[in-house]
Amino acid sequence: MSLRILTDSTAYLPAEIAASQGIAVVPLHVVVGGVEHIEGSDITPAQVASALRDYTIVTTSRPTPQAFLEAYRRLADEGAEQIVSIHLSSQMSGTVEAARLAAHEAPVPVHVVDSETLGMAMGFAVVAAAQVAAHGGDLPAVTSVVSERLAGSTVLFYVDTLEHLRRGGRIGAASALLGSALAIKPILAVRGGRIVPVEKVRTSSRAIARIQSMVLEQVNRGGHVVDVAVHHLDAASRAEALADELRVKLPGAPEVMVVELGAVVGAHVGPGTLAIAFSPHPDEPLAEGTVS
Repeated sequence: MSLRILTDSTAYLPAEIAASQGIAVVPLHVVVGGVEHIEGSDITPAQVASALRDYTIVTTSRPTPQAFLEAYRRLADEGAEQIVSIHLSSQMSGTVEAARLAAHEAPVPVHVVDSETLGMAMGFAVVAAAQVAAHGGDLPAVTSVVSERLAGSTVLFYVDTLEHLRRGGRIGAASALLGSALAIKPILAVRGGRIVPVEKVRTSSRAIARIQSMVLEQVNRGGHVVDVAVHHLDAASRAEALADELRVKLPGAPEVMVVELGAVVGAHVGPGTLAIAFSPHPDEPLAEGTVS
């Protein structure tokens, strides 16, 4: 392929999907107790969850511009004449900035995209871009499908506590204190590139039911075929149960992936997190009679 797609590890694309679609992935880093690790390489989500439960200090860092430059050079050596580089929201990380710095020195033109989201809400757009490129799509065609898929994508999630987001500076301390004081379970979303509170409910079961109903409402209202993934950190059984319900209730009975969050996002949201990421296909309306 003369046009190649690159993303970062916070898309949480299953390795087999990235490999089959020819997608390159540059990892972010996580520091646990002062020791730096490479996401997806030498630390597992379970290890991060355990560290968080033990109150070990966990921080994260972006890839270096050099790491991106090396990836761009490798793709060029493999025959890429252009690269589309799609990354975690710039409101949450300096990853996009590092990619842009490297793009100036890359041996081929690199178009860097700020996804303004994370997880499979970004991952589905990355896969769509790779598929268009594989079928001979040029740069305008690839960037157009990326924009369309990202524009409709949503991530809704439930966290056991806002404390990890507060520590990482991803949500205001006042909201964390309110949630703790009233034993409220927050429902959050990624909007405009930021993690924002959407609703507060009293129990985890109500929170999980509510994010499911919110997704169903949005999918039915949109009326398009969707890609769906359930993310979790150290909550596999609850994630599988939620995915099973979505497979039955979502119009068009889409395949629902279950993808564990990696170390970087996991470090900020904490153990027990459940999220639903979905991405409509703007050119594929649901078949008549499938919308409830």
